[in-house]
Amino acid sequence: MKRKSSIFFVVVLLMCACKQGQKSAVQKNNAAQNISLAAEDTALFRQVQQQTFQYFWNGAEPVSGMGRERIHTDNMYPDNDQTVVTSGGSGFGVMAILVGIERGFVGKEAGRKHLEKIVHFLETADRFHGAWPHWWNGETGKVVPFGKKDNGGDLVETSFMVQALLCVRQYYQNGNAEEKALAARVDKLWKEVEFDWYRNGKNVLYWHWSPTYAWEMNFPVHGYNECLIMYVLAASSPTHGVDAEVYHEGWAENGKINDVNKPDGIVANYQYKLQMKHQGDAWNGGPLFWAHYSYLGLDPHGLKDKYADYWKENTMQALINYQWCVDNPNKFKGYGADSWGLTSSYSVKGYAGHAPTTERDLGVISPTAALSSFPYTPQQSMAAMKHWYNDMKSKLWGPYGFYDAFSEQDNWYLPRYLAIDQGPVVVMMENYRSGLLWKLFMSCPEIKAGLKKLNFESPYLK
Repeated sequence: MKRKSSIFFVVVLLMCACKQGQKSAVQKNNAAQNISLAAEDTALFRQVQQQTFQYFWNGAEPVSGMGRERIHTDNMYPDNDQTVVTSGGSGFGVMAILVGIERGFVGKEAGRKHLEKIVHFLETADRFHGAWPHWWNGETGKVVPFGKKDNGGDLVETSFMVQALLCVRQYYQNGNAEEKALAARVDKLWKEVEFDWYRNGKNVLYWHWSPTYAWEMNFPVHGYNECLIMYVLAASSPTHGVDAEVYHEGWAENGKINDVNKPDGIVANYQYKLQMKHQGDAWNGGPLFWAHYSYLGLDPHGLKDKYADYWKENTMQALINYQWCVDNPNKFKGYGADSWGLTSSYSVKGYAGHAPTTERDLGVISPTAALSSFPYTPQQSMAAMKHWYNDMKSKLWGPYGFYDAFSEQDNWYLPRYLAIDQGPVVVMMENYRSGLLWKLFMSCPEIKAGLKKLNFESPYLK
């Protein structure tokens, strides 16, 4: 998600030290810096953020305040599921609301009250050993099965929500009485998630547990994919933490995560090299959301462990994704330097995990891929945003920003949205510009302790 040299758009904010040789608190504890956008780009950047934010504001499910799983502006809903809300996507929305408050898209009090509504729902809705399900009915708080046996706790989606709640806690913990009360409520929710339960007695974390089917989903989570944040949170939990061995043996599979030796016949990753084997033998990188979801709060700047430099890994994944679309080996109409981005999204036939391989590239561009990659590929992301807005707005733009996906190859432009794709756009664009969510999340003392437990390096740990 970084490109070759355009990353150096970053403006390093140097602050004077109070004592000779001493770094300021901002320099010492925050890797993310403020970015100055070109004047002609600022208005469009803000408009895209603000319009996309509306998915979680005007488009929110009214009883719970949560983000709907999907919004179809053509009103063609499967199984009339307009009341279905999502835990992970709503976590992204919670972070987007903090952006909305900071950017003045909504008032401070209105933003806080909306967050209080969401927190009340999370306190009273179905939970399973502290973990929330993937879906609920937003009016009742009762679980809506994501699949036949997936009717219980979903630890990955829960982790996306917890990542957001910790940002809320840090944002409000030193505020007035109402703000401190909200911070305390989300802190309680975080501490009630039983990460240790989801080990199922082994040195790995399991994605699901059901009160009906127990562990029958049988999905131990190994890397590399979108789930790094779950392991970081599990190691960081002050109440239900897990040992470092769970990370090293489970997530990293005792080092197999670095097995990047390609079998014969696999095309090389251009000049860009991945450090880790992406799950599913995705030798050119998996769907691009893998470089987004865990890093909405977890700042990849300078983040390293013995397996990877995560800023480099995310940058390389984004650059491979970009270059694939520029080279366009499948010769799809509309691909190029100003229209790129393959990730999981709606597709011409249902839903698909688009990725840079001849088999998984279906001619479908998902705007969230490039827009959420702003921290890594600012020039390439800006070019795509300008093209889609200036040249294709009538086909791609609606009440909640750019539509989820489109295909010029198939003349397919569907006016539909997904929470998990809209949320990262708002958050990662803000992280690129100000580092807001990165600074909040990385300021958590538990996260610093958890990263140290796992032997990570980060500028926030110095």
